[in-house]
Amino acid sequence: MVEDNVSVAQMMEMFFEKEQWVMDLAVDGNEAVDKFKKNQEYYDIVTLDLNLPGKDGMEVAREIRTISDVPIIMLTARDSESDQVLGLELGADDYVTKPFSPLTLIARIKALHRRTLMNQTAKPADTEDLVETPHLKINEKTREVYVDDQKVKGLTPKEFDLLVTMAKNPKQVFSREKLLEVIWGYEYFGEERTVDAHIKKLRQKIEKIAPQLIQTVWGVGYKFDDSDVDK
Repeated sequence: MVEDNVSVAQMMEMFFEKEQWVMDLAVDGNEAVDKFKKNQEYYDIVTLDLNLPGKDGMEVAREIRTISDVPIIMLTARDSESDQVLGLELGADDYVTKPFSPLTLIARIKALHRRTLMNQTAKPADTEDLVETPHLKINEKTREVYVDDQKVKGLTPKEFDLLVTMAKNPKQVFSREKLLEVIWGYEYFGEERTVDAHIKKLRQKIEKIAPQLIQTVWGVGYKFDDSDVDK
């Protein structure tokens, strides 16, 4: 937990102990980055406050993402959509706005951790390694994506999972609620901007090569369809 408010950290530590979780605390951004770099194999989840002394939460998320795919939940007192979207674009997997219910945060942590374990223990034999559409090739085993034989670079784990889910079901419309359930592993909490932010970033990376592979279905959600895309 990266949190400069000691009373918040102490409160959450009590709830974490009831779940038999071990919490390591960093009270500023510099300490957080230093601890993570030295002990990154130790951490299963990072909860990251946005407003921190030293390096702020955005910079901490950026630095962690250069070395690790550890799940990050950003905690922010700001009720600004731009801050929340930016945090997601920098690699946070979810965000919770302060003041928050400890039970809500615990539910988010459990769901995110459950989804991470499912991804780690999935057996290649259970599914095909390759997903292919007219313009897209995905290797699930190596987690590589090619559009028109050009590699799509820099996909985060959630961006990759979103693309695989939709590409396996071309033209199927996925609601934001369904994508939250499938990719993040929890039922809808009204945080549909989590999905929107990841879709926006995913599109930016894909559309450097080919446009309109992921389409918005207004009032419903998103779909993948490259059947009418010209090379």
